[in-house]
Amino acid sequence: MDEAHERSLSTDVLFGILKKVVAQRRDFKLIVTSATLNAEKFADFFGSVPVFKIPGRTFPVNILYSKSPCEDYVEAAVKQAMTIHITSPPGDILIFMTGQDEIEAACYALAERMEQLISTTKKGVPKLLILPIYSQLPADLQAKIFEKAEEGERKCIVATNIAETSLTVDGIYYVIDTGYGKMKVYNPRMGMDALQVFPVSRAAADQRSGRAGRTGPGTCYRLYTENAYLNEMLPSPVPEIQRTNLGNVVLLLKSLKVENLLDFDFMDPPPQDNILNSMYQLWVLGALNNVGGLTELGWKMVEFPLDPPLAKMLLMGERLGCLDEVLTIVSMLSVPSVFFRPKDRAEESDAAREKFFIPESDHLTLYNVYQQWKQHQYRGDWCNDHYLHVKGLRKAREVRSQLLDILKTLKIPLTTSWPDTDIVRKAICSAYFHNSAKLKGVGEYVNCRNGMPCHLHPSSALYGMGCTPEYVVYHELILTSKEYMQCATAVEPQWMAELGPMFFSVKDSDTSLLEHKKKQKEEKTAMEEEMESLRKEQAEAERRNKEKEMKKRAKQQQAVSQPGLPKGSSTYLRPKRFGL
Repeated sequence: MDEAHERSLSTDVLFGILKKVVAQRRDFKLIVTSATLNAEKFADFFGSVPVFKIPGRTFPVNILYSKSPCEDYVEAAVKQAMTIHITSPPGDILIFMTGQDEIEAACYALAERMEQLISTTKKGVPKLLILPIYSQLPADLQAKIFEKAEEGERKCIVATNIAETSLTVDGIYYVIDTGYGKMKVYNPRMGMDALQVFPVSRAAADQRSGRAGRTGPGTCYRLYTENAYLNEMLPSPVPEIQRTNLGNVVLLLKSLKVENLLDFDFMDPPPQDNILNSMYQLWVLGALNNVGGLTELGWKMVEFPLDPPLAKMLLMGERLGCLDEVLTIVSMLSVPSVFFRPKDRAEESDAAREKFFIPESDHLTLYNVYQQWKQHQYRGDWCNDHYLHVKGLRKAREVRSQLLDILKTLKIPLTTSWPDTDIVRKAICSAYFHNSAKLKGVGEYVNCRNGMPCHLHPSSALYGMGCTPEYVVYHELILTSKEYMQCATAVEPQWMAELGPMFFSVKDSDTSLLEHKKKQKEEKTAMEEEMESLRKEQAEAERRNKEKEMKKRAKQQQAVSQPGLPKGSSTYLRPKRFGL
């Protein structure tokens, strides 16, 4: 098992399973490898096994610490990069930031400083090629970091922690480590993921500094003190199994006949709350029975390499007759966001995104994106024109193909309900009724179960739609500046009561989305009729007043032009008179 230090969810489960296998089979050999491994901890876990150290072929790296903690590490990193560029020998620079916003801010600041330097310096200033790299960047722009710089030009790569291990770029001689990274942490009680900025571990810091010694002796500038490195940073990252939803793990272990999950031999046991909460969620979805065993639905869900709600949605799609649509939606949810929003073309990309909107569902919007891409022969240039990640869409197509193979193995036929989207929304509701929210204000909802405030994200298809749905379900809740619902869909309360009877019952049938829309339409029609009636009344009153005024004027003219006219006589019977 390679890259064991990363401690992903899957590797931690494998460690526990393989420990039992190794104990039972003498012919079985297990080799655990990593560049930065806590060897003693792993050796103790597997029972005092031998440790082999193989020296790497890296070059020495000079590590320089900050004398005092820096308040603004983005600004400090930009200053350090400019100092290196002006004063240090040739060699590319790698800067570690936490996310896209910081990377774009740093790139903008570097470009601005270079312009100022060129305009104020008489001598020729070496070129600095500034290259960002993060997961949401289009593939063609990501590939630029691997291109060799021109003669007399220095590359400055500004990256997230994906450049720690996932990417190796030749020519890096200088690393600037801000000491921070982003991590997704799951709160089981709130049922919410929070994307938070954390200080990196010492193991991650060592990985970062090692990037400077791949092609020659390098230097790592750490924007934190040596005391912070030695005494404040954790020795290794918090394992994913201790900070994530364990629904998949519980489902897997139950399928392997592990009865008591709390006694399973994890290297770092997850919090008990996380395990119990995941079991409860699986019971809610119908995957576990009342004694914690897998149900018939649960055994089917195990066959799919998906999060439990997505597996449930797929199987409900079969039952409701909309499997084709649900298969595409599940595939799109299994990859990172396919929408690309460059900072300098935000309005254009937002307008392009809105063209795909299905107003009542972000899930159906994703389905629409995939279908449009399919209709345009899966072309990459079409994706670029519509601000879509072709890499993400291709990955979604691979996932869809893989899931389709599993469905064929299980002899489950594809069915479609298009253009009836209500059935698809019901299938979505079957997977997420426990993640439901009720309308409170404009764009503001409260969770139906715990009353937590939830907000529609401004990029949602439901945000600012003509008819704000009273009830929605969502894929997940992410805490950034607010509690935002990721991928929301409008649902009927009757569906929630039918699919989640342990939480909901229908008390007032006049609250469904369709009836809510009908009621709004009736109110609008009544208002229009009332306004039309009022307009007619005003027009009639004006007409009567005008007639009255005309009669009055005619009477006055008659009195002036025909003085002494006998009362009751007609002017039309008298001969015309002139000269008056």
